[in-house]
Amino acid sequence: MLVTGVKQRDAWLSKTLPPVELVRPGLWSVPVPIPDSPLRYTLCYFFADDAGVVVVDPGWDTDAGRDALSAGLAAAGARLGDVTGVVVTHIHPDHHGLSGWLRDTSDAWIAMHPAERDTLPGRIWNTTATAPSDRDWLRTQGVPDDETTAMIISPDQIGPLLAMAEPDRLLHDGDRLPIPGRDVLAVWTPGHTPGHLCLHDADAGVLLTGDHLLPRISPNIGVHHGQDNEPLADYLQSLERVTAYADSEALPAHEYRFRHLDARARSLVDHHRQRCEEIIKTLERLGEATAWQVAAELTWSRGWTALPGMMRRMALAETIAHLQHLLAGGDLAHDGGRPELWRHPRAD
Repeated sequence: MLVTGVKQRDAWLSKTLPPVELVRPGLWSVPVPIPDSPLRYTLCYFFADDAGVVVVDPGWDTDAGRDALSAGLAAAGARLGDVTGVVVTHIHPDHHGLSGWLRDTSDAWIAMHPAERDTLPGRIWNTTATAPSDRDWLRTQGVPDDETTAMIISPDQIGPLLAMAEPDRLLHDGDRLPIPGRDVLAVWTPGHTPGHLCLHDADAGVLLTGDHLLPRISPNIGVHHGQDNEPLADYLQSLERVTAYADSEALPAHEYRFRHLDARARSLVDHHRQRCEEIIKTLERLGEATAWQVAAELTWSRGWTALPGMMRRMALAETIAHLQHLLAGGDLAHDGGRPELWRHPRAD
């Protein structure tokens, strides 16, 4: 992997915000701060010309975020009223949070993949997630009762997310974005979320990768309450797909720009293969275990004991994704009980 966003990397290492940059003619990179997060900022992108500005992933909705976005527009010679559209790679609040504010302020349209629209918290909360059933789901995964309080998702916690903006337009795989004068294609890359999109501008030689490909970290690929899909299989297939854009510079939503994205994709495939092997070895040693017990035995960058409640929940969700992937491949078995126990077939 070759780092091309040198100023961005320098800022990352110094724990400061990177500068607003003109990446290509008419394409700007703007950092928008994330409150209380080790990621620190989202890299928002502007497609800007005389016809207006289309914003990609405007970032987390805070006063500081609004100020950063406005300052980025000013650097690009534009104002809030010049924003004509918002494209969301996925609906996590560090990407989609400011979309509604932009629409209210500038009358811009909002676009996302239909599978992403269908997972908006305001659409799924009442049908799949209530505090008691979420606690039951955690118990099924083997989470001890004294741990569930710090990990449970309650209405109070997600209240602001329920109001996240619905899209005005839907972008399917292969659709051209409604950006005058540019030929930018939507590339569906499910895994991190069901409707995650990358955006390919062939003329500019760039692939906006959202959270699908990041230069330093692996995006969370997890199974959460109410989901019955297999996100890891989707993600691995999506990694293979983006290798077709190996000649493009990767413009990620976090950290810094880079080249040789095909090599980065292969390294992420290797990472998940190694994680699967670690899980198999763990279950061979334990005999049978809950997802929680497996997660506690795995290697985490900060160490399992250092993970706070919601970070520990994300680690559990990622472990379950790998367990389900191994189950689908015939490498593991489970009993479907409460709590659910996993085992390696050789342990039978």
